[in-house]
Amino acid sequence: MTDPRINLVVLFGGQSAEHDVSCTTAAHVLRAADRAKYRITPIGISRDGGWAIASDTQRALAHGPDALPSRLAATGDAIEPSAALTLVTGEVEEQITEPTVVMPLLHGPLGEDGTVQGMLELANLPYVGAGVLSSALAMDKAMAKQVAAVNGIPQARYVALRAHEITPGTPAALADELGLPLFVKPANMGSSVGVTKAKTIEGVRDAIDVALTYDEWVVVEEAINGREIEVAVLGNLEPRASLPGEIVPGAEFYDYADKYVEDGSQALIPAPLSAAQTSEVQALAVKTFKVLRAEGLSRVDFFFEEDGRGFLLNEMNTMPGFTPISMYPKLWIASGVSYSDLIDELVRLALERHGRQRRNTAR
Repeated sequence: MTDPRINLVVLFGGQSAEHDVSCTTAAHVLRAADRAKYRITPIGISRDGGWAIASDTQRALAHGPDALPSRLAATGDAIEPSAALTLVTGEVEEQITEPTVVMPLLHGPLGEDGTVQGMLELANLPYVGAGVLSSALAMDKAMAKQVAAVNGIPQARYVALRAHEITPGTPAALADELGLPLFVKPANMGSSVGVTKAKTIEGVRDAIDVALTYDEWVVVEEAINGREIEVAVLGNLEPRASLPGEIVPGAEFYDYADKYVEDGSQALIPAPLSAAQTSEVQALAVKTFKVLRAEGLSRVDFFFEEDGRGFLLNEMNTMPGFTPISMYPKLWIASGVSYSDLIDELVRLALERHGRQRRNTAR
């Protein structure tokens, strides 16, 4: 049988500390995807790495988007990853559909870091978002900062350390070099998981211990007294930037709870910036997107020192959240792109990129 719709395979869950964020993101995307255009195949990845066709989600979708829970469960009919790819590529007769696009709504390590992207490349499947190199580079904050620095993108002063390099004297040395307070974060993590603001040398020591529970690389940054500005970028070879938005944290800084649990932060869209400042941060966002080799989508985050160094790159997220309170979709909606149109554009970009790669790669 041939289904005229695109088979949209949604991967969600994953093994990182951002599992719950991914499950919430996926619920929001599935609720908004146009069922007249897409036949949706939801595949959940459990915290321990098990793959499953999310049967409960499929049954809920059969009753309409409103039947979906606010957060999907990454459980269902267990399946091996290789079998899942066979299923979605149409090699099982009853599942034939053309074309297929995978939307890996996975955040953090083992999902947003190039690992799943590499698997999809080997399977010759088009997928939404950045490729292997960009995904890995943007996930590793230490390496991303090095590449940004070489390309002249301004950012906060920082030190990157591996676990074995940290000694009893490291916290005091960091305080001397960067001043107090400091921000300490795991290099390979997102959603502010494992991020601590340390105000004392003892606090720096404790913050490093927290960060090392998530990654063997730690990034320590100077604290910046500036506004938090975010820009959504969309595209492949000719990316475009949304209107910028500003986050006014509800906590001392924009942490995990503020982003996903308490919703205490305030989003100002568009950000109260002058026309010149808006153009400047949009250009910096697109430059960062290109420098870090992104495609499809990314959210680029900055600090803004109005009376100091201006816009300073914080980080780029290659798979930003799509939860109801996430900035990426809000920024594009404010820029004139509806949520459903955004999904359609991401699928189109995935197909375009895949076609370009096939032309440029001998198989």
